[in-house]
Amino acid sequence: MRIKTRSLAGRLVLSLSVLLAVFWTIAVGLSIHVMRAEFDEVFDSALQETTERLAPLVIDDFFRRDTGTGPNQVAALNPGATDEYLTYQVRDASGRVLLHSHNVGAEPYAAPLSPGFWSGDDRRVFTIATVSDTLFVQVADSLAHRREATLESALTLLLPILLLLPLGMFAIRWVVVRATRPINELRDAISRRDGNNLEPIALRGLPTEIATIPGSVNTLLGRLKLALQAERDLAANSAHELRTPLAGALAQMELLADQLTEPDDRSRSHRVLEALRRLSLMLEKLLQLSRAEAGVGLSSTPVDLLALAKLLVETFQRSHQTAMIVLLPEPGLSALVRALDPDAFAIAFNNLLENAARYGDAEQPITIAISADGRITVTNAVSVPLDPDLNVYRARFRRGDTSKPGSGLGLAIVEKLVAQMNGTMALRTVVLPQGRRGFECELSLPPPEQ
Repeated sequence: MRIKTRSLAGRLVLSLSVLLAVFWTIAVGLSIHVMRAEFDEVFDSALQETTERLAPLVIDDFFRRDTGTGPNQVAALNPGATDEYLTYQVRDASGRVLLHSHNVGAEPYAAPLSPGFWSGDDRRVFTIATVSDTLFVQVADSLAHRREATLESALTLLLPILLLLPLGMFAIRWVVVRATRPINELRDAISRRDGNNLEPIALRGLPTEIATIPGSVNTLLGRLKLALQAERDLAANSAHELRTPLAGALAQMELLADQLTEPDDRSRSHRVLEALRRLSLMLEKLLQLSRAEAGVGLSSTPVDLLALAKLLVETFQRSHQTAMIVLLPEPGLSALVRALDPDAFAIAFNNLLENAARYGDAEQPITIAISADGRITVTNAVSVPLDPDLNVYRARFRRGDTSKPGSGLGLAIVEKLVAQMNGTMALRTVVLPQGRRGFECELSLPPPEQ
């Protein structure tokens, strides 16, 4: 199961942006709370001062009027010209309204006739007692006006976040990307190291937090390089040193088998010969594997792979007289030039031919298709069951269901060499003419560099 990963820069940008928005909102909330208290103080002070300045004028106006039977209304100088939030009433000790402003009705306020502030559902009222507590002047301020002022102030603080948050995210991302660039460079440098590239990492100017990582990685790469080289040298040297004595033993055993006359002795000698031939084949494959792991895939000299493939097919047929091989170049294809090592290509191509001849149906031909885009496909009929997961044959020492001799290293060597050529190997089952099952191995080589 593949674990989904997330970018460190993306996490930092998201986290910092969320924190920025949260802290800004908290700051706005605290500011609104403080502003609301300050607004109440300012409005209350203005309300009290207005009442104290208005009371003498209103009382004087009241006594100049003809009281009559109903409350008097003060006319507006410029009705509708401006928003008017303050209203007032003059009431007697019984609570009856004697005089009121033009923007309020004759219905008395719900505020009691006691000096000081009083708050209702929609009004804030300040009361003053005059004329020996027989007349009361009450000035009311709209609480909706206060809430509107608070809301507008809150929106003034909140709206900038809609502009500042995207700009802040962009600035945070720019800073984070610059700060994490050395980490990305180190990551890319480490990701380029594999079995074919174990060179030390040379990065300068790394932050203190990761400055020691390249040294530790280089130490590990050095130890790994020595271990892999020792393993390759052991396999190559062992196989090389054993080839000569094994070839001598095989030749002596063949001479001895020809000289034996007893059936039992000849049977045992043939079994020994078969074991020696298998050992010789295994040593040959180990030598090829050591060369593949040494990295011999690419070359600076262009090679015509079509001509090389024709030569390899002719050579293979001379040593395998019963093999039927059909080479099918793409129509019009006269050459397939790639900058590859010819020995590496020959090893891979011969292994595909040997695999097809050894595990395929001997009565059916081996078809080799070569296309101009660098695809080389080897197809052979099979008479034995194949594993449902064909990728298991990529593993070393994994063989098909057959009693024929083999090492189980052929496809592993091919895949290793093709990977060094910057190509890929695909395995698949196909349906051949007359309903036969077939096994197909396709090599896809990269296009030539321009």
